[in-house]
Amino acid sequence: MKEKNFLDTVMEFEQQLQSMQEQFSELKAVVARTMEEHHALQLENHHLRARLDEFHKAVPEVAAVDPVKLKKAVMDIGEGYDNLARLYHEGYHVCNVHFGSSRKGDDCLFCLSFLNKQN
Repeated sequence: MKEKNFLDTVMEFEQQLQSMQEQFSELKAVVARTMEEHHALQLENHHLRARLDEFHKAVPEVAAVDPVKLKKAVMDIGEGYDNLARLYHEGYHVCNVHFGSSRKGDDCLFCLSFLNKQN
């Protein structure tokens, strides 16, 4: 009788270990996704800070500039298109289907057709 209880206990312990292993694998997957998101956000933050620094260097003191001239200095013709093309090459979607989400290395036909439109 003792041997049966011992065997049952060992089998229960094995099942618990398997369950814990599955939970640990799920936890590792969550941590990996979180680290990927963290890295993407750090990269995006770095790019945004660089753009902000460029903006501050390119635009003189706001108080000394006429608002009309300031708007013209900031918004050049085609700048929006250039920004979208830059975002696409940095690995983000610019199409209306997946706008702003990360492209996992593959080219997106929607984005390419949008960027290649002849207006």
